[in-house]
Amino acid sequence: MEIIGRKEEIKIMQSLLKDKKAHLLALIGRRRVGKTYLIRQVYKQHIKFEMTGLKDADLQTQLLNFNIQFTKYFKKTKPVETPNWLIAFSQLSTIIDKKKRKAKPILFFDELPWIASRRSGFLEALAHWWNNWAAQQNIIVVICGSAASWMLDNIVNAKGGLHNRITKLIKLMPFTLAETKKFLVSKQIKLSHFQIVQLYLAMGGIPHYLEQLERGKSAAQNIQELCFTQNGALRNEFENLYFALFENAENHIKVITALASRSNGIDRQEILNLTDISDGGGFTKTLKELEASGFISTFQPLEKKKKDTIYRLTDEYSLFYLKFIAGSRLKNWMTISQQQQYKIWCGYAFENLCVKHVDDVLKALDIAGIQSNVNSFLHRADEEYPKGFQIDMLIDRKDNIINICEMKFYGDEFVIKKDYAKNLRTKREGLKAVLSTKKTIHITFLSTYGVFENQNKIDLVDNDLDVEIFFN
Repeated sequence: MEIIGRKEEIKIMQSLLKDKKAHLLALIGRRRVGKTYLIRQVYKQHIKFEMTGLKDADLQTQLLNFNIQFTKYFKKTKPVETPNWLIAFSQLSTIIDKKKRKAKPILFFDELPWIASRRSGFLEALAHWWNNWAAQQNIIVVICGSAASWMLDNIVNAKGGLHNRITKLIKLMPFTLAETKKFLVSKQIKLSHFQIVQLYLAMGGIPHYLEQLERGKSAAQNIQELCFTQNGALRNEFENLYFALFENAENHIKVITALASRSNGIDRQEILNLTDISDGGGFTKTLKELEASGFISTFQPLEKKKKDTIYRLTDEYSLFYLKFIAGSRLKNWMTISQQQQYKIWCGYAFENLCVKHVDDVLKALDIAGIQSNVNSFLHRADEEYPKGFQIDMLIDRKDNIINICEMKFYGDEFVIKKDYAKNLRTKREGLKAVLSTKKTIHITFLSTYGVFENQNKIDLVDNDLDVEIFFN
């Protein structure tokens, strides 16, 4: 099967095969994003040893797992007792040295955080093995893990024997909307762009989730089957997801739940107010882990200090789960998806989608080559400017333009009525006044089917973009 997307990642991985240098490749990304599949597909002719860590297993069980895999890949080699990881790596060195190398061998360690448990000695042995043997070989060692923050702290930014040893780092992201469409087409699933967006708002571009979709069913039917039937693949995925990635996952879930309750994002202090987590290093670590793993995103308000950073839940599945699946009995999604609460929720989720696909927005505006920053902006009414307003996404450009981005998920052309037009004028005039900027303010609409042509649109809208820009 052809690999969907991942062009840059594949290019990097293949380039490592062409030189005669040793490479330590770290590949990180959230659970279910397709890391293992990508490695196996690109390197399938070159993998000489592969081991996947066992969750919550003790040292002896992990070593037994190593021995089983060693016997599988090196069938004619008599296994020896493996009391620790130093001996295990020594066995690998010995057997690789004996093999005639027609091509560059690859040794692959998957779910590394599960292998390298506390006091296992794995990281120390890995560092010793790399520094004293592997780094001098024409070899690629691939290490992979879903706990992105752990990988960054203990491997990529390691301070011990692995300090600065990573030669390449790849962070694998979920599919974009365009890649999601290609994936569905490869499965002969035919859906309109509107329905693909509906699916994306519920499960994001996670390949494993998309793999569960059935041909011949609408977006709503697939969501019903996966999320609201007794054995639906995504009905109980939420807790499995977080507990598989994080220690003390209860705190991570509390943060996620707090963020899900506020549609426009909240600052650090409000997260603390909504949870019973104490402030300090542990809380900071939780936020860092969630961001590194792709579940939350931070937004720096324009011309504000770091303490004003806004946190938003941007993992589509988590957002959908907490709103519609959590704590519920089996529901009829076909009915819920027609209700106003779903339409309101889609508005917030669509804003996240637009922020994630901001590169497509820049391209559609023909400003991809212009330096720009994507920010949010909140002004609370004061004496200087008595009207309060909030802008969830604006693009501050070096060519003296600021785009106020209005994002609307709507089943038809969006109509700008009198009250909404007044709100847009408040944002445009207020931003200029509060910032005291000489930059020109443009109002840019990102919507499903575009903005209906009336006088308000003519007066206010500078750029009218629809979801087609995400599928080009």
